[in-house]
Amino acid sequence: MNGVDLEELRALLARHARRDSSATALDDVLVSAVHSTAPPAPSMSGVVMALIAQGSKRIALGDRVYEYGPGQYLVASVDLPVTGLFTRARPDEPALGFGLVLRPALIAEILLQAAPGDLPPTSAAAPPGMVVSDAPAPLVDAVVRLLRLLENPRDAAVLAPLVKREILWRLITGEQGATVRQLGLADSGLAHVARAVRWIREHYAQPFRVQDVAALSGMSVSAFYRNFQAVTAMSPIQFQKQIRLQEARLLLATRPGDVTGVGLRVGYDSPSQFSREYRRQFGLPPSQDAVLLRDTSADRTPALV
Repeated sequence: MNGVDLEELRALLARHARRDSSATALDDVLVSAVHSTAPPAPSMSGVVMALIAQGSKRIALGDRVYEYGPGQYLVASVDLPVTGLFTRARPDEPALGFGLVLRPALIAEILLQAAPGDLPPTSAAAPPGMVVSDAPAPLVDAVVRLLRLLENPRDAAVLAPLVKREILWRLITGEQGATVRQLGLADSGLAHVARAVRWIREHYAQPFRVQDVAALSGMSVSAFYRNFQAVTAMSPIQFQKQIRLQEARLLLATRPGDVTGVGLRVGYDSPSQFSREYRRQFGLPPSQDAVLLRDTSADRTPALV
């Protein structure tokens, strides 16, 4: 990787990062600067490529742990419940990151334009939902050119879509290309799992039979289990529990006095089971965590995956 490109990437990210949002004037382009480490925090990953220019981050997904630092990128191919923390970030040297939301339709369009033989065959098996690699110089160069357009709005309308496509092409043809290509294939193992993930997220408070969700995703029960575990590092029931608890934590931030009601709303019939599983997940019972959330919510800074 070209050290000059990484240096310019740091400068661009530091210049354009805001404390109140990671969004930018360019659609699907995110930037962040995190000025201090904090306890591990649960969140949803989004479907995104995230590139670290400075600092480092650790992500836990089920029983898997991913770490990446300067010059490395992470691809999250499904919107997954994760727990993450920046392990290197301080006021005089903040963690700096770039993110690009990955749109399956655009990836599919690029795959259709590729000449036969330009890409290796894509396996039907679902890949892990998260992967980390060193960023090659052409990828960092394209990210730098995209961020430069934040300072040239006249050029951005025409050039930003082209540079985004270049970044996607670098991902498609790069070390983690198999994962990214599956995002653009409607009948891939990843696409089937993503369909099930969306259904569970939309109906997280409802009990379900695994065989019904497998049928909905277009797989046999055995294939569904195998592919779902490969992508999410969790069983479907464990995934549902993670979503329920994260939704409960969001609700408690605004309804700290209604622990029982929040538990019922996210699908727990037993208040004691809700409290027990919540404490196991977040380290505090819901009533105590609700007070902490209320007291610290104003200090939270959005961060990339």
